[in-house]
Amino acid sequence: MFTGEYRHIIDTKKRLAIPVKFRRELNKKVVITRGLDQSLFLYPQKDWKTLAAKLSKLPFSKSDARSFSRLMLAGAMEVELDKAGRILIPDYLKVYAHLKKSIAIVGVYNRIEIWNEETWNKYRSQAEKNVEDISERLGELGL
Repeated sequence: MFTGEYRHIIDTKKRLAIPVKFRRELNKKVVITRGLDQSLFLYPQKDWKTLAAKLSKLPFSKSDARSFSRLMLAGAMEVELDKAGRILIPDYLKVYAHLKKSIAIVGVYNRIEIWNEETWNKYRSQAEKNVEDISERLGELGL
């Protein structure tokens, strides 16, 4: 299970170190893809396979289902952690998430989210301001 929030930088060779705590739950190969809210999602292979199977079952006759599946599946790339626990993020994903040098790495249960640090700070600040309203709406869903 991935939890916590970490700050890292993309080094001069365009590599991003994954927090040690997260590395213990990852194999050498992981899948990175477009996420939501201008973030990237990083999955262990087994969790990615589960999600990809669900995405493949969405009705292709529905425009939203096609669009979402395309973005997630076509954006996916298998990447390998090097001996120092670093990954090389494909350029098209860096552009998608507006990644520069300072990165926020966020554990969200079965996935890791990778954010431009400034974008993450704005998103988190907004969510913190609305936490009571969000909590009420989630309570209606049984949480």
